[in-house]
Amino acid sequence: MTAVDTGRNDTSVEAQRQALSTAAARNLASTTKTAPQMQNISSRWLLKVLPWTQVVGGAYRVNRRMTYTVGDGRLTFTNVGADVRVVPAELRELPLLREFEDLAVLSALAERFQQHEYAAGDMIVEAGQPVDQIVLIAHGKVNKIGRGDYGDETVVGVLADGDYFGDRALSGELELWNFTARAVTQCTVLTLPRQELDRMNGQSEGLREHVRSVLARAGKPQNKHGEAEIDLSAGHEGEHDLPGTFVDYETSPREYELSVAQTVLRVHTRVADLYNEPMDQVEQQLKLTVEALRERQESEMINNRDFGLLHNADLKQRIHTRTGPPTPDDLDELLSRRRKTQFLFAHPSAIAAFGRECNKRGLYPSTVDFNGHQIPAWRGVPILPCNKIPISDTRTTSIIAMRTGEDDQGVIGLHKTGLPDEYEPGLNVRFMGISDKAIMSYLVSAYYSVAVLVPDALGILDNVQVGLGRD
Repeated sequence: MTAVDTGRNDTSVEAQRQALSTAAARNLASTTKTAPQMQNISSRWLLKVLPWTQVVGGAYRVNRRMTYTVGDGRLTFTNVGADVRVVPAELRELPLLREFEDLAVLSALAERFQQHEYAAGDMIVEAGQPVDQIVLIAHGKVNKIGRGDYGDETVVGVLADGDYFGDRALSGELELWNFTARAVTQCTVLTLPRQELDRMNGQSEGLREHVRSVLARAGKPQNKHGEAEIDLSAGHEGEHDLPGTFVDYETSPREYELSVAQTVLRVHTRVADLYNEPMDQVEQQLKLTVEALRERQESEMINNRDFGLLHNADLKQRIHTRTGPPTPDDLDELLSRRRKTQFLFAHPSAIAAFGRECNKRGLYPSTVDFNGHQIPAWRGVPILPCNKIPISDTRTTSIIAMRTGEDDQGVIGLHKTGLPDEYEPGLNVRFMGISDKAIMSYLVSAYYSVAVLVPDALGILDNVQVGLGRD
């Protein structure tokens, strides 16, 4: 190569080079390369730990024992500016108004609720006073305060948005508050005084008859879970008359239909024909597509409003943190609500927040060897990271606790294997043909769902504050 005088004092790098450049040399060489990489792949612990049940008919029915008390859910509110109202039909979430169909009466009751604002620390009701109102919590967090064995105050429960108390005032019986309700944060509550209840009872014969029938039905024998009791006899001697019994079932059991996540993978025939060495282009494209589908599958199994775990936990199994961040006390209460809790699932930021709370108390959570990984644990229960659990704009999230398996009446995954053109269990890849533009198409489908066999198999710790940070 001959240098050309440009008339400038500086000499270019190109003029100084005396050998072939690496950029040019790569045109004649084969590089050492990796398969296509993907940052979106996560550990997907939920898909790994759930036992999977084969669903042949496309639907899975969960039969349970008959339960009488099924109406104690959360209520929904609307607001215009700062004016808050309860949705009339939502009053049927109160146990004594369960299945009450007269919407006019419910609307009249809703109109009689009075709105109150409480600051943090304010007392809403006081223990020992008459139960003279129904209290609905529209927004905020409330502690139920009781008395310990030595007369000190103790938190016996935490209530938040959509919860209520004092609904027994509908029965007309005179009772006393057995706890003090105190606002933890600024709260908006709606109250219905007993005088208004008495006035409505006097005006509506249908309301009186409905409450009377519910109270009579509630008098039927049932166990602590609300299930129809099974009559048994034990400890008797001689020719004692044994009780006759039967196990009653729910008449309309829930059925879980398999959901689907699908996409169409397109690959140009020229790419598959000419650029298939040393790696199969279709296989690499398919591999990354399947990873994306599995990520979406796990996200749906947690967040789907129909069958997702966050939306299918029984309301009695949803608890709130006492102070905001996830503390050892919060996890202890979460674990205590079910037998044989096997797994805890939390966003990595929630796991870090729990570690900080343990450090404040001088505690050091143990680790367990789980599938060859050292996983943080609490009380021997592994805390598995799951980035599919969302974090809200206010930096709050949830922690999931579960028992798994059909034999333990836990949480199970649902899928169907043996599909045509099956690529993985419950996932198939079907060739759809070649278009006029020489593009090959493959339909990639994953079929799945998740079922909670009994209510205490799944629990949620809500309103977990994880602090500031980036996810």
